[in-house]
Amino acid sequence: MIKNARYLLVVAFLSALGACATAPPERQENACEILKENRDWYSAIRKTSKKWGAPMGLQLAIIRQESGFRHDAKPARGERRMLGLLPGKRPSSAYGYAQALDQTWDEYRSSTGNNGAERDDFDDAVDFIGWYVNQTGRKTGMKQFDYRGHYLAYHEGPAGYQRGTWRSKRWLIDVANRVHSNADRYEHQIQGCRKQLKKRWLFW
Repeated sequence: MIKNARYLLVVAFLSALGACATAPPERQENACEILKENRDWYSAIRKTSKKWGAPMGLQLAIIRQESGFRHDAKPARGERRMLGLLPGKRPSSAYGYAQALDQTWDEYRSSTGNNGAERDDFDDAVDFIGWYVNQTGRKTGMKQFDYRGHYLAYHEGPAGYQRGTWRSKRWLIDVANRVHSNADRYEHQIQGCRKQLKKRWLFW
């Protein structure tokens, strides 16, 4: 009986954690609405911007593109096999808000000492993006507000970006342009409501 009770408590606890997971913002076109809906996110992107030099608008734009603000996002599985009974494999190990790969995430944790970082934690995800943007800037000389370039390097890696592996990928260029547009709009929106967000954050 005791074992069963403990089991039920564990199940209830895990279910409660799942229920408390942050839902994706309803209005993703407006950074102010996103951050008002998730008050602690402003603190996280602000801290990352100061620490790594990654613009707040760029952080949000990358997460929107990569995961749609879903904490447990994964790449879609391939075509089903064996008469449709088993799902196909996922194309990569990307996971979480920032869709970081296993190997890159391990490199981030080793480099920063943030060994307990989790990809489904928003604070850790934006810190990872900030670290990656900082690394890209150091390796390529790219300016922090080159949103398009940073997304291309985020997808292809700094070395791949410098080799121009993205030039033959029209779809990727289109996505990078969309990220640039979103990042630029988000950055301007945040500047317009920054005082209000800061007051909300301090009050909270």
